[in-house]
Amino acid sequence: MSPKYVYFFGNGTAEGNATMKHRLGGKGANLAEMTNLGIPVPPGFTISTEVCDAYYKNNLQYPPGLEKDIEQNLSRLEKLMGKKLGDAENPLLVSVRSGAAASMPGMMDTVLNLGLNPDAVKGLIKKTGNERFAWDAYRRFITMFGDVVMGVERHDFEEVLDQYKKKARVKNDTDLNAEQLKNIVEDFKAIYKKKTKESFPNDPHAQLDKAIQAVFSSWNNPRAVKYRQLYEIKGLLGTAVNVQAMVFGNMGNHSATGVCFTRNPSTGENKFYGEFLINAQGEDVVAGIRTPEPITNLEKEMPVVYEQLVKYKNILEKHFRDVQDIEFTIEETKLYMLQTRTGKRTARAAVKFAVDMASENLIDKNIAITRVDPNQLDQLLHPTFDPKAKREVIAVGLPASPGAATGKVVFNAEDAEKLAEKHEKVILVRKETSPEDIGGMHVSKGILTTRGGMTSHAAVVARGMGKCCVAGCGSLNVDYKSQTFKVNGKIVKKGDYISIDGSTGEVMLGQVPTVEPKLSGDFATLMEWADAVRKLKVRTNGDTPEDAKRARELGAEGIGLCRTEHMFFGENRIDSVRQMIIAAPDVRNLKAKIANLEKELAKAANNRAGEIKKELTQTKNELKGPLSLYTSALRNLLPIQRRDFEQIFKAMDGLPVTIRLLDPPLHEFLPQEEYNQKDIAKKMKITLKEVQDKVSALHELNPMLGHRGCRLGVTYPEIYDMQVQAIIEAACAMKKKGITVYPEIMLPIISTEQEFIILKDAVHRVAKEVLQKKGMEIEYKVGTMIELPRAALIADKIAKHAEFFSFGTNDLTQMTFGFSRDDVGSFVPEYIEKGILEKDPFQILDQEGTGQLVEIGIKKGRTTRPDLKVGICGEHGGNPQTILFCHKIGMSYVSCSPFRVPIARLAAAQASLQQPVSKATV
Repeated sequence: MSPKYVYFFGNGTAEGNATMKHRLGGKGANLAEMTNLGIPVPPGFTISTEVCDAYYKNNLQYPPGLEKDIEQNLSRLEKLMGKKLGDAENPLLVSVRSGAAASMPGMMDTVLNLGLNPDAVKGLIKKTGNERFAWDAYRRFITMFGDVVMGVERHDFEEVLDQYKKKARVKNDTDLNAEQLKNIVEDFKAIYKKKTKESFPNDPHAQLDKAIQAVFSSWNNPRAVKYRQLYEIKGLLGTAVNVQAMVFGNMGNHSATGVCFTRNPSTGENKFYGEFLINAQGEDVVAGIRTPEPITNLEKEMPVVYEQLVKYKNILEKHFRDVQDIEFTIEETKLYMLQTRTGKRTARAAVKFAVDMASENLIDKNIAITRVDPNQLDQLLHPTFDPKAKREVIAVGLPASPGAATGKVVFNAEDAEKLAEKHEKVILVRKETSPEDIGGMHVSKGILTTRGGMTSHAAVVARGMGKCCVAGCGSLNVDYKSQTFKVNGKIVKKGDYISIDGSTGEVMLGQVPTVEPKLSGDFATLMEWADAVRKLKVRTNGDTPEDAKRARELGAEGIGLCRTEHMFFGENRIDSVRQMIIAAPDVRNLKAKIANLEKELAKAANNRAGEIKKELTQTKNELKGPLSLYTSALRNLLPIQRRDFEQIFKAMDGLPVTIRLLDPPLHEFLPQEEYNQKDIAKKMKITLKEVQDKVSALHELNPMLGHRGCRLGVTYPEIYDMQVQAIIEAACAMKKKGITVYPEIMLPIISTEQEFIILKDAVHRVAKEVLQKKGMEIEYKVGTMIELPRAALIADKIAKHAEFFSFGTNDLTQMTFGFSRDDVGSFVPEYIEKGILEKDPFQILDQEGTGQLVEIGIKKGRTTRPDLKVGICGEHGGNPQTILFCHKIGMSYVSCSPFRVPIARLAAAQASLQQPVSKATV
């Protein structure tokens, strides 16, 4: 039996259903499902994604028998409709549309009104009695076929159309009469012939063949490939092709077309939302060529049709149990549903949809948790414009996608991408966006268009990306040639700053200040449900009391990484740090010399003793200067560090705080500029040359592998002693004030068991001295950061002494790959493009290599210490894919930046629902 490649739908029955998305694509599967539900859908057939897969695997050749299957299904469609493709009496017109299993709006190609030729136009006029409609359909078909199938630039056609409108002194396409449209068709054919070197095809079967091939080819067009990369869409066979009988919204004032959502995709409100255009085709709504009307106005224009539309949208939402994005056409007051799919939504709307639908018993709480993409929450966790700030509003458009964005104006996607590479914030300003702009839209902070409505390409894509967008801002006069826009007498040039408010539609000059978001209501409810099911704890990486407070408000259950070196860069402390570093090598060297001289003196003969004593006295005198500088610097830093820790303990009252002792190479703190070196020389009362010599002496060829982390603690023990003293003293001070403290002291860059033993003993010694002096007891832990492959491999030995592990996956990735994380930008993008790497391993944890070391470390550590608490504190800790991995391998917690905490909480809950059994020990 030959494989089935083509699936028919129509007249209340379909050969497919909604479960067949992998084979029929989302559009085809849902057309079949709507047909089976009895919803009015124009009949047609779907060519499966398996054909697309075979097409690319077989050197762009179709599988055997496909042409015959298409012909049979076309004949079936003609019989059902009582029309024939290309017929001069009663012509059948069809649409040819793409549709992959994952929604990719606007990324692949569509051809409408296919089947028109001079004979079919006459038949269409004869059948409908509407000459203007027939010629309008023909000019649309030539434009789409030329653009999509043959690669003729759309603007070549649009320029001619604009000339006709200008000559006729009309604004809209709908104001052109039949004779004008007929002339436009002839001009369009001439353009087609000039650009393609062939006449426009009159054979409708040849038209169909070419259109189907074009849709399959569009699977690998640059914008579709880019979209799949951006949204990590993988594992699909390709696109399906849907061939469907045309219904016409451009037959006059009793016809219309529109796009609607069963609930508001921006705010999440349970209100019917959408737009429509009278006497138009679907491309007019999406492309933003005319500004459409709100869907509620349809009730006044066509009350019976509106009532039917509301009925069907309710049926579809209840059936699919999710918000639907629906396309419809009204032909002479008869309603047809052309498409339904899960609606793209903002983060705010996604949260509200999930909570409301669970409250309505449409879904349960667990499904609600899985309905929100954790990464999407980022949209809710960033600033909005300060309502108290002055705003110079120069224009107001439609609030198409909420949020606040400030940036430099650019007028094309290429410039947006170039500036973004330089870490510039940009606002992409376009008359209307098209799928070719996808790369520029992705890197822009916001998008501003002069045309289009709430369901235009710009609006839909911006909402999906979580970008702020203002659409349909018609008062802006954009001039691409001069790279400016004019509005109300003001001229804004490329590179000027503007601010746009996607919640109000306001466009403002300059940079408007922002305020931090506050989360409550539906967000809090969803987070409460997530917290009830997740196994992983979520901590934050925080180095300041402000970080700690913000993270706690966002649900952090402790600090997983407090980087003490970040505390040293303040103006009132960096000088002391530099003084300590500059003096430290001399102190170390002179102490070593004194120790050696004392050994020599003990063994020396009488005739050598005097000479050694003299040198010993001289060396001790030499030590006094640098030792004084060293100890005074440590004395200055001690109370500063103590205050830092007190404030963090206070902010984290009752929660654990993991403090990493000083880690980075010492040279990072030293001044590199001469004017700074002069300043520190003056303060330390030493010469500029002495400072420069110290800077030079501390320079390392590979500092990331050099004198840092625990190596500093071993060679300069006074630094770690000072930090431990500050931690324990701060804990005592807070305990006296009724604050519950759980300090966890973390030793970095451990690679041997003996390193840990030496430093752990020093920690206990200092802590014991402080606690005895204070007469208090503090429960504290000493653990390590596993960030070297060797540490992971000997984790069982380290765990004999360490009370917790925290995996520093930034350094572990660096050491595992042998990549410098500061230099990977020069080659990793090419590695990803060539398929050598799937993702940047510094953004998403490499589970195959680095992840294996993490898993080995956990297993080995828990063989020695079964109750070992294990976390992750690299930037990976806020990535949902990494969080799922951490859950699977039994970690106790993840730690991430404050604004990623809610994302981690939701991702951890989804991981629990995906993998209910966890070995995590909390």
